[in-house]
Amino acid sequence: MADVEETRKPSRGLKITLISLVAFVVVAGGVAAASATGLLPLGQLLGQASAPTASATATVAPTPTVAAIPATVATTPNTGATSVNPVTEVAAEVINGTVFSAVLKETATGVVSEGELVVSGRKWISKTPLKFATDYTFNVTAMDSVGAKSTHISTFSTVPASHEVDAVLYPGADSKVGVAQPLEFKFSEPVVNKEAVEKAITVTTSTGQQGSFRWYSDTLVRYRAADYWPANSTINVDVKLFGLDVGNGMVGNFNKNYNVNIGNKVVMEADAAAHSVTVLVNDQVAQVFPATLGDEAFPSASGFIVLTNDKQRHATFKASTIGLKPGDPGDYGSVDVEFATRLSYSGIFIHQATESAMPFLGVKNLSHGCIGLSAEGAGWVFNNMGAGDIVHTVGTPNETIAPTDGFGDWNIPFEQYASR
Repeated sequence: MADVEETRKPSRGLKITLISLVAFVVVAGGVAAASATGLLPLGQLLGQASAPTASATATVAPTPTVAAIPATVATTPNTGATSVNPVTEVAAEVINGTVFSAVLKETATGVVSEGELVVSGRKWISKTPLKFATDYTFNVTAMDSVGAKSTHISTFSTVPASHEVDAVLYPGADSKVGVAQPLEFKFSEPVVNKEAVEKAITVTTSTGQQGSFRWYSDTLVRYRAADYWPANSTINVDVKLFGLDVGNGMVGNFNKNYNVNIGNKVVMEADAAAHSVTVLVNDQVAQVFPATLGDEAFPSASGFIVLTNDKQRHATFKASTIGLKPGDPGDYGSVDVEFATRLSYSGIFIHQATESAMPFLGVKNLSHGCIGLSAEGAGWVFNNMGAGDIVHTVGTPNETIAPTDGFGDWNIPFEQYASR
């Protein structure tokens, strides 16, 4: 019996060992034991088969991918647009993305226009005006939130040359004229929106003098003040007509800022009854000359006439240019004169009198409306008077010249001058 008891003792010891091991594992937090790679089920530790168990590590589901909203491009002008005003701002705006690139170019030449990105890169705008009569291609690439790119191409054309409006400005930039010279703007096309054009022209004098516009036709407007420009002052003219629709789809094609310089105040007082002229410079008598003015058949124009910029050291006058034909009373055929300074477009000049008229200077009026002077007098006027200086004629029965037969603007009272 003793042998049997000794044989069973080791079995009891094994059970004690296993129970102690199980207690250790339970205390550690679970009915399993550690191994080199993880925990082993208790059944395996006891040498028994065990049922499969769930893994201790949970599987994390992948985050679903949100599809990017496609970027779209809106451009101005619309593709295919024609007669686009050159001042139009060309723009591309991207919705649901940003502008990756934008190229605005002349279709024919490839010349690229400048532009810039704004609105945090979502918009591109042009920075320079367009050209007239030009086709443009606008290539815009947009990029969405995940970097996908799409390209939008549009084309358009600007106002054709047939609808451009230009203007001739007189006096020109940096010219020097007399105190009586109105500013003249002569347009290449009829102007309908006259008020808009007036607002686009700013005239500023160094003395703060104000003036008014007068439209003589749909293409001719002038500007003058109530009184003569101050002597030796400066006028600044700021013309902003580029892109201005003057009416009927016609568009101004230029801007210009320039100065006109005013010289001395030079006024000739011509007295037909006294057969003389007196020249005042800055209100002081400078010269007095005997003269012959228009006769009874062709009396000189009365009132104010501004000298033009047309001077001819030698000139030929033809009677046919004033409507006279051979055989008509007063026809003189043609005569050569010297020191001719034009007063009117219709043919009134200050000039050296003909040889036959010289004996009558200061005595009798013999001309066809011109002011005839001695060689000394005509030469002095030719060399010392010029565009913008003024002649005031009295003692003649004739009317004033038409305002546009040269510059007869000063015959219109200022309160009546402003007119459209």
